[in-house]
Amino acid sequence: MKYKIVTEASVDMPESFAKENDITILPIEVNFAGELYPEGLPNDEFYEKMRTTGIIPKTSQPNQFKFENALTPYCNKEDWFVLTIVISSNLAGTIAQAKNAVEALNMKNVYICDSEVTTFAEGALIMEIVKYIKENNPSPEDVINELERLKRKIRLIAVVSDLKYLKQGGRISGTVAALGTVLNMKPIITLEGGRVVNKAKKRGEQANLYIVDEVVKNHDKKYPLYFGYTAVKENIINFVKKYKDKLGVEDPESIEYHSIGCVVGTHVGPGVYGMVYFAK
Repeated sequence: MKYKIVTEASVDMPESFAKENDITILPIEVNFAGELYPEGLPNDEFYEKMRTTGIIPKTSQPNQFKFENALTPYCNKEDWFVLTIVISSNLAGTIAQAKNAVEALNMKNVYICDSEVTTFAEGALIMEIVKYIKENNPSPEDVINELERLKRKIRLIAVVSDLKYLKQGGRISGTVAALGTVLNMKPIITLEGGRVVNKAKKRGEQANLYIVDEVVKNHDKKYPLYFGYTAVKENIINFVKKYKDKLGVEDPESIEYHSIGCVVGTHVGPGVYGMVYFAK
């Protein structure tokens, strides 16, 4: 059995991995106050435009037609099975577009997975299921079971460096943002129940120690750690170098750091850094 993965651009993973494994990533439209980018924007251009314009852009999920185009070449082919893995249904309505496409095609050889995550957590989920497929020659039922098992184990935890984007997006009040900036408070965000939640607020270095402790206590070491950032790569590199011993990272220079794109970046802005891991 051959497997095809179709996802959308809320996912963040190395471009080389997606290309090597023929993963189809449907684009997400970005709207800067009426200036449309139907194919999205490269991450560096996206954050630079946020910085220079001061605009918080909007993003639009791929529509049914785009899913139909991606799925049609594999529709009901006996030697193919398609995994359609999408952003948490609590963050976007993308899964409905995928389901509508499958129904319109009357497609049977497909499984639509609500990843219940986004960004590089979604990427890590896909990378691990690709690894599983390559190592085990599994049946579609085996793959579905493993995918759902991995979903239950995946965790994301990150530090938000600049509160102004949360304020501009209406996530926190101006008073809270101002006070947090004065006190050097940094929100720590996670994904729970498919939603982005504020796990804690810590001052300065306490934020780093908090996320390191969370990961060290809960990480299933059969799986690698994944590291992500928005715009400022130095934040995550410096973090890993400082805590490499606690995290069990032998060579920080060899890590492939995941650049977080527009879907999460719209809400948190540049400067975010964090980790994805699979829990015990």
